[in-house]
Amino acid sequence: MSFSIGSAGSAMGPRSVMQDFGREAGGQAFNARIFRRLLGFLTPHWPRMLAALILMLISSMLALTTPYLIKIAIDEHIVAGNADALFYTAMLMALVFVALYATTAVQQYLLSFVGLRILTSLRARLFQHLQVLPVSYHHAHIVGVTISRVIGDVAVINDLLSSGVATIIGDTVVLAGIVLVMLSLNVQLALSAFAVLPLMLLATWLFSRRARIAFRQTRQRLAAVVGGLAEDISGIRVIQAFAREGVSATRFEEVNRANRDANIDAMSLSFIFLPTVDFLGILATAIVLWAGGLAVARGDMTLGTVVAFLAYVSRFFQPIQDLSQMYTMMQSAIAGGERVLEMLDTRPEIYDEPAAIDMPSIAGRVELRQISFSYQPDAPVLHDVNLVIEAGQTVALVGPTGAGKTTIANLVARLYDVTAGAVIIDGLDVRLVTQRSLRRQMGLVPQDPFLFTGSIADNIRFSAPEISMQKVEEAARAANAHDFISALPKGYATRILEGGVNLSLGQRQLICIARAILANPRILILDEATASVDTLTEGLIQEALQKLLVGRTAIVVAHRLSTIRNADQICVVQAGGIIERGTHDELLENGGLYRELYQRQ
Repeated sequence: MSFSIGSAGSAMGPRSVMQDFGREAGGQAFNARIFRRLLGFLTPHWPRMLAALILMLISSMLALTTPYLIKIAIDEHIVAGNADALFYTAMLMALVFVALYATTAVQQYLLSFVGLRILTSLRARLFQHLQVLPVSYHHAHIVGVTISRVIGDVAVINDLLSSGVATIIGDTVVLAGIVLVMLSLNVQLALSAFAVLPLMLLATWLFSRRARIAFRQTRQRLAAVVGGLAEDISGIRVIQAFAREGVSATRFEEVNRANRDANIDAMSLSFIFLPTVDFLGILATAIVLWAGGLAVARGDMTLGTVVAFLAYVSRFFQPIQDLSQMYTMMQSAIAGGERVLEMLDTRPEIYDEPAAIDMPSIAGRVELRQISFSYQPDAPVLHDVNLVIEAGQTVALVGPTGAGKTTIANLVARLYDVTAGAVIIDGLDVRLVTQRSLRRQMGLVPQDPFLFTGSIADNIRFSAPEISMQKVEEAARAANAHDFISALPKGYATRILEGGVNLSLGQRQLICIARAILANPRILILDEATASVDTLTEGLIQEALQKLLVGRTAIVVAHRLSTIRNADQICVVQAGGIIERGTHDELLENGGLYRELYQRQ
């Protein structure tokens, strides 16, 4: 695609990292609608999940079998001195353990298989959705927070869907099975063991209630750390230029400390709850040992039954502990699911109508017909703007900062949709054609040139990766970039570091121009393309742009008025409207704002 975005600046104004987290406070203890939608991600994998659940049920039944086999071995074989029967029972137990190992191993493999695919597909789906969301969405959401959603929240959801659901079902079956087996062995001894259940339920309820809040806080604080880190790294140049390293470090330390405290609070709950479960388990074991021992002494119960009871009691509290932890996992997954689904449910403000057609080959006539626009309802940026740009003309937009120049260019590229009026290209409203077909015939050379990590050649042929190196070099020569690229040790194979820091600003801009030349757009937008370069580099860029503009419609946003003297039409934008228009000479003669701006420069 020939159209690329330059700077990450926002017309919405600066944001604080914590603004994105205030919206996350609170939340429901359990949201059935969110849970059902999350379960929908399992649909493509139901055969393997079903197989894993069946294996889990089998392994649960096998786990319930071993204590009962011990009872049989003691009561029927050891007491009777039947060595052969004891041998066969021991062999049967060995086979049970082998089967338990095999079913558990295959079950874990299937769950891991499903989990990794859910993780990959959900992240891919989020990434694809983020690609179609408009620029306004990314301006309103901090990059680090978005990354936290795609990485952290998706991982928590995956834990629930892959292992969590299966564990909940398996532990519930084991718990129910243990209760039934214990009751079948001896009702009175079973009820004695269950005497600690009210205390267990109370502890689990208290833990789950507090854990829901605590673990939600950990998710929020972790996202705040990621968001703050991404923001400060992106702004490191400004931080160093103003010697604010200490302030930034203090601010990050506060966010990091809050994350630490949230995790300590969450872990403290676990450190209290888990020993409580162990204590109640030991208490139940002591009750069974005491009551069962007395029953054996009276001859009311066999020794094997007591031993089996002790084994079942020791396993009885493990599923309860697991289920309570699964509850906290579910709360984290529901909280993460709310945010992930909110992102997936965010409808692009810019979208193709069902009846949208592909844009035919553009001649390049652009008409702004009484357009108005506002980023926010109570803050209009443009109002009733009318402008006609004939095919092949170069029109320059000049005026004070914040007047609406770049906004006009963004509306032509349909990065935003007009609030009122229409943008017409070759007689077609841009809202009636597909975005892809429109933008493939447009190009942008931004003020802040953006290069992707990769080679210089890959960046130049970004719009058409299959283009030959010969075409790449031709575009670089036309952009006056070939000489400096050839002088690099690896030439066109030179790797671009993140942010293009291994190239100067002017070199990055020349590569962006080469990229635009190779894309061969019919409509070109130049957004302050020479605003931040030295005079020598500006000359190279201007020469390259003159070649690029031949036969193309161009919209040039400029502050350096010397660069747009030869424009076919110059429009002076102020307070959201065009107040003057004409050629350079005509505007100087009129003695208006343009002449004032020109004389100042």
